[in-house]
Amino acid sequence: MTHELEQLFEFLRFPSISTDSRHAGDVRACGEWLVAKAGELGLSAELHDTPKHPVVLARNVHQQGRRHVLIYGHYDVQPVDPLHLWTSDPFQPEIRDGRIWARGATDNKGQMFAHLLGVGKTMAAAGDLPVNLTFLFEGEEEIGSPNLAGFLEQNRELLACDVIAVSDTGMVAPGTPTLGYGLRGITCGELIVRGPARDLHSGLFGGAVMNPATAVGQLIASLHDADGRIVIDGFYDDVRPLEAWEREMWAAVPGVSEEDFLKVTGAPSLFGEKGFTPAEQTWARPTAEVNGMGGGYQGEGSKTVLPAEAMAKFSFRLVPDQEPGDIIRKVKSHFEKHCPPGVTLEFIPGHDGKPYHTDPHGEFGKAAQEALRKSFGQEPVLIREGGSIPIVQSFREILGADTLLLGLALADAQIHSPDENFPVENFEAGIRMNQALLEELA
Repeated sequence: MTHELEQLFEFLRFPSISTDSRHAGDVRACGEWLVAKAGELGLSAELHDTPKHPVVLARNVHQQGRRHVLIYGHYDVQPVDPLHLWTSDPFQPEIRDGRIWARGATDNKGQMFAHLLGVGKTMAAAGDLPVNLTFLFEGEEEIGSPNLAGFLEQNRELLACDVIAVSDTGMVAPGTPTLGYGLRGITCGELIVRGPARDLHSGLFGGAVMNPATAVGQLIASLHDADGRIVIDGFYDDVRPLEAWEREMWAAVPGVSEEDFLKVTGAPSLFGEKGFTPAEQTWARPTAEVNGMGGGYQGEGSKTVLPAEAMAKFSFRLVPDQEPGDIIRKVKSHFEKHCPPGVTLEFIPGHDGKPYHTDPHGEFGKAAQEALRKSFGQEPVLIREGGSIPIVQSFREILGADTLLLGLALADAQIHSPDENFPVENFEAGIRMNQALLEELA
């Protein structure tokens, strides 16, 4: 095993699960390890406390006249449940079939650590970097970055930069370098429907009392028409149409055909908004999804009750120029309008984040594309990402800088799931990419 992989394995062994308070010490220890590692590579680094988990800042010696590049990543990870579905211990990384298997391997430790090692290699060879560099690593991304925007505000002058690079996104196919220039936004909510004061006997009262679980089912069904189009009033009012060059490029992008989606997802067939390809549906169209639902008896066998209440959780992915606040208000109004009689409805808004979009053909976008060409030996493709990284829009609003999305993850990386993995070749390519990127941005 190479020295670079040994260091990554050491990083991956920290169970830095930000959502679980029992792992708060592990998150902090992981941040402290990053500070020490950055110092070993020739950077000055320190840990900055927030109300929850710390932020790591690492910098070279800044000189006047050079561009300032900020590289962002997160060292916190998702929980590992269900543990029994992992082939190996999620915090004891292994290499199998050319891939690194561990929680955080792709999301985001492997990707961000490749940048750190790339900087280390350049520093070791040249004694300095061609740019003024700041690494910003946070420990709260997996819980929505609740304290990062405040940290940016408090350190606006220190972090003022020309451009930001993030590798927390994906590649469309193995060996195909990918530059992302957009992210979908998100807004979430939870629906609670209440009926009788307590669970009722379904024989004695069924048919005379509205069933909250049935009501939730009706409300869920009210979101879409038969063609997969969202029927919330005004939902599409502000959606920015796809440009012709986007549809033309995406039609030729490898790894995003209907067959590819079926292979990766394991779904028996695809279903989505008619008139758009799977790539267009996931990169440039808004969605309404049910993330969870429940109510009534969940145990073995039958218990013939009419439940007192039922619930469902939703997420809505948004595209330019939709506003999360506007959409969640329309969602709430839709549910209130379609709520059946005989029950009461409570809608609880959740976290949100704005969509992000920038011009991939600008100066920094062209520099990033050239760095990808050098690193992978292939022509890069330009895409928007289906996922959401809300802090990217905060970077623009607070620091006034655009973000380059240089993903290294593959579609079958199984992030947020058991058996998360990261190809060794992508990790090594990420080290090369960092070196080429800083040179091009300079």
